[in-house]
Amino acid sequence: MSDMPATGTATDVKQVDAVVIGSGFGGLYALHKLRNDLGLDVQAFDNAAGVGGTWYWNTYPGARSDTEVTAYCYSFDRELYDEWNWTERYPRQPEILAYLNHFAERYDLKRSIQFETQVVSTDFDDATGRWTVVTDTGQTWSAQFIIEGVGLLSSTNFPHFPGQENFGGECYHSSRWPQGGVDLTGKRVGVIGTGSTGVQIITAIAPEVSHLTVFQRTPQWTVPAMHRPIDPHFLNDIRANYDGFWNSVRSSGAAFGFDESAITFDTATPEEQQAAFERQWSSGGGFQFMLGVYADVIASREANKAATDFIAAKIRETVKDPETAAALTPTDLYAKRPLCDDGYYATFNRDNVTLVDVKARPILEITEKGVRTELGEVELDVLVFATGFDAFTGNYLKIDQHGKNGVSLRDRWADRPHTFMAMMTAEFPNWFMIYGPMCPFTNQPPAHEVEVDWIAGAIQRVRNSGAQTIEVTAAGEQRWMDLCDELAEHTLFKETDSWINGANIPGKPKVTMVYMGGMGPYVDELNRIAEGGYADGLELGSGALLATCAAQAVMPAR
Repeated sequence: MSDMPATGTATDVKQVDAVVIGSGFGGLYALHKLRNDLGLDVQAFDNAAGVGGTWYWNTYPGARSDTEVTAYCYSFDRELYDEWNWTERYPRQPEILAYLNHFAERYDLKRSIQFETQVVSTDFDDATGRWTVVTDTGQTWSAQFIIEGVGLLSSTNFPHFPGQENFGGECYHSSRWPQGGVDLTGKRVGVIGTGSTGVQIITAIAPEVSHLTVFQRTPQWTVPAMHRPIDPHFLNDIRANYDGFWNSVRSSGAAFGFDESAITFDTATPEEQQAAFERQWSSGGGFQFMLGVYADVIASREANKAATDFIAAKIRETVKDPETAAALTPTDLYAKRPLCDDGYYATFNRDNVTLVDVKARPILEITEKGVRTELGEVELDVLVFATGFDAFTGNYLKIDQHGKNGVSLRDRWADRPHTFMAMMTAEFPNWFMIYGPMCPFTNQPPAHEVEVDWIAGAIQRVRNSGAQTIEVTAAGEQRWMDLCDELAEHTLFKETDSWINGANIPGKPKVTMVYMGGMGPYVDELNRIAEGGYADGLELGSGALLATCAAQAVMPAR
């Protein structure tokens, strides 16, 4: 690969069949599928210095998966599953990153990835039916297909407070934690944000810092994770019925690998209801508590209130100070991404931990010495922002992307993101997303595999047909959006503010950005479309003529 920057002439444009953006779970599998299975010439890009996506960047204290690792991994390679020995039920960030590096090395993927490279623009050429991709290194690439695995939770949300630039101590955002770590021993630390990341950081660093001040805007419903080593008998059971296990994952509602409840709340007696919540609380797991106790916790107000009443009682039972317990208890529904923790509520019993309710007493400014609220100034040595992400759309819109007739993705998605099966958007031929907006509310790696396989099938359909492009029709896109909106109306998620509906980003359209129909029906629909020749909701286009390609010195895709 030449390091010479492009000068704009045709000879400077590097030709490939496909470009993959991102090298997390989805991007790595897409690179493997397209290059190793389909035999395409593929170039991947990542702005990190190594593979891993979210798991490369999120090295903050306490970072770990909140999905049981038996289903938080690749399934297509039985030998890979057997040879990799996970140590914990919910693995820590270094173990997940090591797994992804192992995967990349197993399939020799790194030679096709250009690291520390940001894609700054993608533009579709109506005449040639190809995409022009420009990077911040000054290089220009031409590709027939683009697959973007830019991450659901990887576009940093870094709010600005008055005086922030004046802070004289150390300042970090959780999603860009220094790779070498940070020594917080004996320091006065403030954490802004109490979402999933904030919960993990707060619990992890409290024992080592001199004093920890938690600036909480919105309290969270969180349940114990009950971290523990993986049960070898459970792994052996999976390996004895490998295909059956993964078929059950892909045909389930949320694809997490545990048994989802089929029982509705109103079929149980009050005593049975409390006993069921208690069993799951003792067993651990956030998604299990939301989806494994009763089938209608996210849809029935009665079931949802019973779940929140149970957790609220546990908060009061755990937190010694009644005022702190009250401040830690949410007043909204249990209808966000469910959290689990390693002793979060008990952390506030420590003498060196203080909770500041910044909804009641807002942050006025960041000073040279710390944070000033209506209660006064809190002096700090280190300030940590655990303020989450611009989810779903953030990383797509950071790239200047233009489809047919120069239409801008920002304009297409100005009112909300519009997609087809969470993988395509109208007027953007041969442009695919992995787990994009309106994706299923599920465990991601199994969904990534299913989607990449479908994308690979669509690419094969184009190449085998002699066409140049495949794109979603306006009607096909609208049909998917209508279905997603209809299903969202049957859940309580639409009634809470969270990153799932964009409410955490000022000015962002507030709309539920997930498909709530479940993994099984989603897979069935993908299979139906594929088996029908990718015709329902999609259309093939002739795109470039060979003569046009030759005139513009652009080689057609092989």
